[in-house]
Amino acid sequence: MNSACLQYGMTRTSSMVNFAPASTSSSSKKTITTSFPRSQGRGGKASTRDAVAEPSQQQNAPVQTFQRRPEDVVRSNGKEVELFALKACVKRQESGQLAPKMNVVPSALEPAFERCREVTAEYAKTFYLGTKLMTPEKQRAIWAIYVWCRRTDELVDGPNASHITPEALDKWEERLENIFAGKPLDVVDATLADTVSKFPVDIQPFRDMVDGMRMDLVKPRYETFDELYEYCYRVAGTVGLMSMPIMGLDENYRGDLQSVYKAALSLGLANQLTNILRDVGEDARERNRIYVPLEDLAEFGITEDEVLTGLVKNGKVDERWVKFMKFQIARARECFASAEAGVNCLNKDARWPVWSALDVYRDILDAIEANGYDNFTQRAYVPKLQKFGMLPTSFAKAQQGPTEEQQKGRWNE
Repeated sequence: MNSACLQYGMTRTSSMVNFAPASTSSSSKKTITTSFPRSQGRGGKASTRDAVAEPSQQQNAPVQTFQRRPEDVVRSNGKEVELFALKACVKRQESGQLAPKMNVVPSALEPAFERCREVTAEYAKTFYLGTKLMTPEKQRAIWAIYVWCRRTDELVDGPNASHITPEALDKWEERLENIFAGKPLDVVDATLADTVSKFPVDIQPFRDMVDGMRMDLVKPRYETFDELYEYCYRVAGTVGLMSMPIMGLDENYRGDLQSVYKAALSLGLANQLTNILRDVGEDARERNRIYVPLEDLAEFGITEDEVLTGLVKNGKVDERWVKFMKFQIARARECFASAEAGVNCLNKDARWPVWSALDVYRDILDAIEANGYDNFTQRAYVPKLQKFGMLPTSFAKAQQGPTEEQQKGRWNE
């Protein structure tokens, strides 16, 4: 589905992305593969089995891989999964522990980072403009995370999604483990390996996002909001955990780190809920997926079949659906409100891009309302001019720092 893959401006999308470097070829065909060169084998010849780089320090333990059945992922407890990752990320950022550095010539990385920049600029335009306020190193790191998330999403929502198996996701996760071990398979992977060797980014939210893809293979319905919450964490909240070490904290912030991470998780949840509400009709028609909780539908007297066929007759939206959507939008706005509290605890150069992404995404909810709650025959969006018109307001909010209350201790329970 078109779900939020990166809360700070990234969204999951079914449009295909070409991750190969730009060329002069006239072909317009897009592909998720990369044509970057692989590393040299022992005999000096290019090897398709070797990683593109080796860690600069010997690792004593082999890379651990996790082969999980999608059915097992679905049966897990979302709140516990989220808490485990949250604590792991906080611990790593507090310790400053980095992944192993890799030995790779800069000339091999430069075109890969440039491609990451191009993809971010094309598919997350407003957020990309905000990232230009960051230091060059932070920019590259955020672009690398964006591209990894997008490549991951396209495994289950791209044009080859019908051929994706649990085993393919196992292989993708094995590639992830190798990235964090300093042994990326290709140079696009190497951009993320470079990032995690410079910033204290934990691997757990990346693993959890792969599990979110596993959920999409076997779970087209969500009975309760608690079930949906887990999915939202895996495909969107995870990105807040990935991004926090890059964004950094305000230089004067002395409060609780976990509270800021929780706000990042709230923003991921808010963005994902917004995507779900925007894309109800598309998900039902094209993918036979219903992400809104069935328990909530039943409370408003709405059946699955009605969602699949659409609740718009002769241009009029069913009143039950209007009431249902008002309830769902109110829930999403509560999540945005929870997220707002943490934005100004971020480093000053990260606040504007996050505020701009938050403000734009929240306005999608206004657009759904402006469409009369018809998300079956209309797609809610924020026009480009409106997005740019919001930037000064977002910039003004970003000039504030953390509050006195936030400096005292844990403020986001």
